[in-house]
Amino acid sequence: MSVRPRSYGTKGRLVQPRAWAKVLTIVCAAIFAGAVPALAADRPVKLTVLGDSLSAGFGLPASAAFPARLEQALKAKGIAVDVHNAGVSGDTVSGGLARLDWSIPEGTDAVIVELGANDALRGIDPKVTRAGLDTILRRLKARGLPVLLAGMRAPRNLGPDYAREFDRIFPELAAAHDVVFYPFFLEGIVTNAKFNLNDGIHPNQAGVDVIVQGILPQTERLIARVRRN
Repeated sequence: MSVRPRSYGTKGRLVQPRAWAKVLTIVCAAIFAGAVPALAADRPVKLTVLGDSLSAGFGLPASAAFPARLEQALKAKGIAVDVHNAGVSGDTVSGGLARLDWSIPEGTDAVIVELGANDALRGIDPKVTRAGLDTILRRLKARGLPVLLAGMRAPRNLGPDYAREFDRIFPELAAAHDVVFYPFFLEGIVTNAKFNLNDGIHPNQAGVDVIVQGILPQTERLIARVRRN
């Protein structure tokens, strides 16, 4: 008994092998020519900022908070990006760790970790801060998410021993986990009244813009890592 070949398309017409070969040739040529990666490169990179009040925008409208201003600065350079604000005022590293899973939504491409200021202000044992940040970085790595770690420094009134131990946390963890590193989130604005709210701790809108300009090159490095993955 003869078996009639299955047909695809309309009216029972067979798709000829030569036609399939032509289609495959076109697809392969497009892939090797870079057409497929070019489509991926056009998709906005989705960044999440996991932080405390410094990134949440304490005392500022949402449009003036760090994530929003960072997104605007990147877009001004022609970089397609969506920046999600996952900052919570008052959060310590332990607080950020406790909410890590639900604060970093599905579809996130990379994370900026800005935590530690409240640990220092409260004099939390640096070993606790280190362990919490280490766990955060490990869990983000397990999810395949590139990270930019924003460093923090302890107030000098806590004493040289505390400041030395605390300040070492960030560069050492950045090196251990091979993440993009920005040494000091408040670089250029700390103790400068022109860039801070009346409390002398939180950046005003001008201060946020100083932070954005400082961290922008490292954020571009982070995005480049996403594009390579």
